[in-house]
Amino acid sequence: MGEVKMNKRKRTFSGIQPTGSLHIGNYIGTIKQWVEMQKDHQCIYCVVDLHAITVPKKPEVLKERIREVAALFIACGVDPEKSIIFIQSHNPDHSVLSWIMDCTASMGQLERMTQYKSKSEKQKGFVSVGLFNYPALMAADILLYQTDVVPVGDDQKQHVELTRDLAQRFNSRYGEVFTEPEVSLQKVGARVMSLQDPSAKMSKSDEDPNGTIDLLDSLEEVKKKIMSAVTDSGKEIVFKKEKLAISNLLGIYSQLGNISIEELEKKYQGKGYGEFKKDLVEAVVEFLKPIQKKYYRIMKNQEGLEKILKQGGEKARAISQKTLAEVYKVMGLG
Repeated sequence: MGEVKMNKRKRTFSGIQPTGSLHIGNYIGTIKQWVEMQKDHQCIYCVVDLHAITVPKKPEVLKERIREVAALFIACGVDPEKSIIFIQSHNPDHSVLSWIMDCTASMGQLERMTQYKSKSEKQKGFVSVGLFNYPALMAADILLYQTDVVPVGDDQKQHVELTRDLAQRFNSRYGEVFTEPEVSLQKVGARVMSLQDPSAKMSKSDEDPNGTIDLLDSLEEVKKKIMSAVTDSGKEIVFKKEKLAISNLLGIYSQLGNISIEELEKKYQGKGYGEFKKDLVEAVVEFLKPIQKKYYRIMKNQEGLEKILKQGGEKARAISQKTLAEVYKVMGLG
C-alpha cells in the first residue's frame, strides 16, 4: 500500500512557521538542507501557517508574514521549478489527517513532547489545545506526502520520531499505508544558539533582539549583534563543549562562510576575539547580501509569488489526496 513513487528519488517534506522574522538559525538548521536536497530528492516545502495560530495572531500581520517567509524560501535558493512550495492552509487535507493522527496518538505521547512543556510554561493563563496537538498536525504534514526524509532543526527531532511511531501504529492497525520518515540533521550548526545566551536556541521569539541575526537585518544590525555577542572566559578560539559561546560563533562562521571548523581554529590560533568577530561580521554580511537582494525583488512581484504558491498548492494536493483516499479506504470512512 502507500503511494508508489514513479522515480527512485526520495521525497522530503519540511516547513517553517510564519511567526517573527526568519533568522540565520532557520537557514543553517533547515533551509540550507532544503536547498542541497533539491539535487537528488523530490522536495515539498511548506509555510506552516496552521501551526502558527496556536497563539492568536493579528490577521493582517499573519498574512504578510506568510508571503515574507515564502519569498525568503525562494531567495535562499529553494527553486519553484525543482521544489513544491505552498501554504499549509491552502490544502485542507492537512487538517483532516491531523484529526486522524489525534485519534492515533495517545495523551501520554503528546504530554511527553518537550516543546509543549516549555511553551505551555511560558504561556501564562491560556494554553490552547492546538499547542498540545501541534505534533499530531506535524505528523499529518509529513505523512500526507509519503515522506522519506524530514530535514529539520535539532529541536524538531522528537516530533519526527513521534511521526514515525504514529505511522507504525496506524500501519499495524490498518495495513501499510504510510512511509516511516527519517530525520536529517546538519552535522554542525543544526542547533544555532542565541548570541546573548549560548545555552538557549536562537529563536524568532527571543526577548533580546541582539541574540538573533535575522535574514533581513542591515549591515549595521549584523555588526552590532556580532560585536556584542557574549564570549567565553579565556582567549582560545576553539570548538569545545565547555566553550558554548565561541563554539556557536564558529559554527555560524563555518556554515555561512563555507569553511571547516578545523580551518577556522587554525586561522585564528593566537588571535583575539575582536579580530575573529570582525571577520565573522564580513562573512555574515556577504552571505546575506544576495539573499536580501533577491527577496526584495520577489516581494515587488506579488502576482508572481501568488502564482508560485497557487501552483505549489495544486501540486501538493494532487499527492496528498491519494494518501487521504487510501486512509479513508482502510479505515472504512466515507
